[in-house]
Amino acid sequence: MNIHEYQAKKLFRSFGIPVPVGGVARTSEEVVQQAAKLRAGTLVVKAQIHAGGRGKAGGVLTADGPEAARRHAERLLGNVLVTRQTGPEGRVVRSVLIEEGQNIEHEYYVAVTLDRATRRPVILVSPDGGMDIEEVAANTPGHLFKLGVDPLWGLRDYEARCLAAFLGFSGKRLHFCAGILQKLFTLYQSCDAALVEINPLILTTEGNLLALDAKLNLEENALFRHPDLKALEDPEERDPLEVQAERHGLNYIRLNGNIGVMVNGAGLAMATMDLIKQAGGEPANFLDVGGGADAGK
Repeated sequence: MNIHEYQAKKLFRSFGIPVPVGGVARTSEEVVQQAAKLRAGTLVVKAQIHAGGRGKAGGVLTADGPEAARRHAERLLGNVLVTRQTGPEGRVVRSVLIEEGQNIEHEYYVAVTLDRATRRPVILVSPDGGMDIEEVAANTPGHLFKLGVDPLWGLRDYEARCLAAFLGFSGKRLHFCAGILQKLFTLYQSCDAALVEINPLILTTEGNLLALDAKLNLEENALFRHPDLKALEDPEERDPLEVQAERHGLNYIRLNGNIGVMVNGAGLAMATMDLIKQAGGEPANFLDVGGGADAGK
């Protein structure tokens, strides 16, 4: 389950991870109110949708005051934003995050996720933040460091310091960065997350480290332990058919083909989709009715 950036940053703050000062707004009037609370000369207006690539799509805009922020927000709120992750249909922007602008000296990449091959959490760091991590891995693999973490011990002090050193930090900044990495891993475990990502983690010209962006994907199978996190779900960001299917206990994912798939069991559904692709077709959906369906259902 994905949550919005402003929700992820609220969780970051609760775990002691530094983030820019800001607030969420859903109307142009709220934008002016939020902007007036901020002391920065430059403001940033960020569209809140469950998709990456917002900056390149015009969903992250800078403003020199509350009125400019309001004008930017009016361009975004209620309109469709199309990014490389939304598909051509895009997503409707229903809220924006207003933050203080930052003087960026350098950008870094940090993430924690699950390595299914080793069956343990893995933390990834790179000094090439602000870029797609897939491009970094493909073009400059030496700029990406991946460390498997023992889930019982967590991210230990010396491991965190090694990661911070790889990013190029030393002295007090090395220890401060190591602390951020350990807090991020603690958040990952405490929330039963599937992915926690900061891209970018920035070093400002004033010498501060901040999580400029925040992405948090929660493991849906563990949400029964976290009703507070389940409450953060935004159903308007999901496909209505997927929401309806979930209410009926069905596993449904919309795809782009024209051949409907309804199968009794996830494994058989995957095999059926493979056969459709092998025959030159395109499945319109994945629909597993649960593995226990019978004629009476």
